[in-house]
Amino acid sequence: MIQELIDNVRAWGIAKGITGPDGRGTLLAQLSKTQEELTETRDAAVRFDLEQIGSSWLLQDGIGDCTVTLILAAEMAGLRFEDCLAAAYAEIKGRTGKMKGGQFVKDAP
Repeated sequence: MIQELIDNVRAWGIAKGITGPDGRGTLLAQLSKTQEELTETRDAAVRFDLEQIGSSWLLQDGIGDCTVTLILAAEMAGLRFEDCLAAAYAEIKGRTGKMKGGQFVKDAP
């Protein structure tokens, strides 16, 4: 299912002229869009923390929008999103650390 969704996002990016051979999007512009979506997602998370109900769809939408922008950014950089995710997981899978202030803080190397 996830692979089909990623492929659908890629096709959408091509159809909208963002990526692909006729794509006019730029990597920096796409990453700016990612930052915009991340800010909206953070705002949704604040609202979710305050309300605990009724705003989870905003959070879901924001996380999804961030993912879409990252899939397209990877395409623009000549990378595959799946490979980026696999590389990130390979880096963190054995990482040690502890929770501090609601956030995982990795141990110093």
